Amino acid sequence: MGEPVTVPEYVLDAIASHRQACREPMAAFFYDLPALAAHGRAMKAALPPGVELYYAIKANSEAAILDTLAPVVDGLELSSGGEIARACACSTPRPWVLSGPGKLDTDMHEAMTRGVEALHVESLGEVARLQAVAASLECVQPVLLRINPALPEDLSSRLRMAGTATPFGIDEAQLIEAVRAVDDAANLTLVGFHVHAMSHQTCERRHQRLLASYLERWPQWRALARHPERVTQLNVGGGIGVNYLQPSEQFDWPGLCEALGQHLAAMHEPPRVRFEIGRFLTAFCGYYAIEVLDTKISHGEGFVVCRGGTHQFRLPAAQGHDHPIVHLPRDAHRASQRERRSWTVVGQLCTPKDVLSRRQALSGVAVGDLLVLPLAGAYGYNISHADFLCHPRPDQIFIRNAREASESSSRRCQYAEPVN
Repeated sequence: MGEPVTVPEYVLDAIASHRQACREPMAAFFYDLPALAAHGRAMKAALPPGVELYYAIKANSEAAILDTLAPVVDGLELSSGGEIARACACSTPRPWVLSGPGKLDTDMHEAMTRGVEALHVESLGEVARLQAVAASLECVQPVLLRINPALPEDLSSRLRMAGTATPFGIDEAQLIEAVRAVDDAANLTLVGFHVHAMSHQTCERRHQRLLASYLERWPQWRALARHPERVTQLNVGGGIGVNYLQPSEQFDWPGLCEALGQHLAAMHEPPRVRFEIGRFLTAFCGYYAIEVLDTKISHGEGFVVCRGGTHQFRLPAAQGHDHPIVHLPRDAHRASQRERRSWTVVGQLCTPKDVLSRRQALSGVAVGDLLVLPLAGAYGYNISHADFLCHPRPDQIFIRNAREASESSSRRCQYAEPVN
């Protein structure tokens, strides 16, 4: 069992205030922007010299999130024309790159006309298409080749993006051909390589070894270029995971940065390393608050039916985990006197797959209580099928002016439940 989940006092105040304004039972997201900015600054401060932090906006591309992180990070990583529009509307302009498989020619064209720093090339066919677009615009476009390298099996994670058959990147065996194709393209210039091999990495030491394997190959990759002096960037992607089951035990980001700095300092000609972090930047700032509509026992199992569900917060179903729950009873004294038993928390959907969390031990949960699901700031609402059953979309509340989070300004809810 893990530690009880901590929710800042001012987040609880924002939830209570919004609930008073709701005429229907509540389902809403709350984003702690001061905490997000502080977390981003801490991550940036831990980086060694010569290493950059970009935000992969696919994790959460809401305008308020972008406006909060843009002044903190070095740039943004985008993967579609729609994300280009959002990034270019940001209140603080930042450098940005375009990556991902299946880019449209119109995406490439728009990226170049709107000042993209570099494009990450995913295939030999994309090299040819990108050259044609750059030639039509009479520009010379910097590119990075995305590599799908061979990797030891013991460096695997829950979600592999490389080291196996995937739609992502160019097999390392084809790298010579790909580098030659870029070198032969009059309107493209090779400036680096991109490797994003693993997602959901929760072990710092394993990720440290993964990055070391890239850096060991770096001199050989760079030497393939016709002009190796122009090849200076190594984008190592993201993939830093969030421990949803034990929130107090998270990835050791400072430890990874320290080890990376030592490795780079020992290299003769180290690359300019860039991280593209999504989940690990924004997950911790978000909370999904849902109101209990019904409780029932079915074949001996207790169910708590709540407003909302997985069509608004798809993360638990997508990740295949039972999300941590914070119970906010309307009557704390009554709840403390009632039986503590196991409940499965579900939403309103007409499918048995609409499960947010199983086997949560809650005391006296009742209709009208609130349940809060923390760690909801990344890949939660934005990956959800929100139009299913034509339910109204949840409100998204951005907490902008809270006092700085600290141990003295946050509390453990009396009925916060330990995480399984």
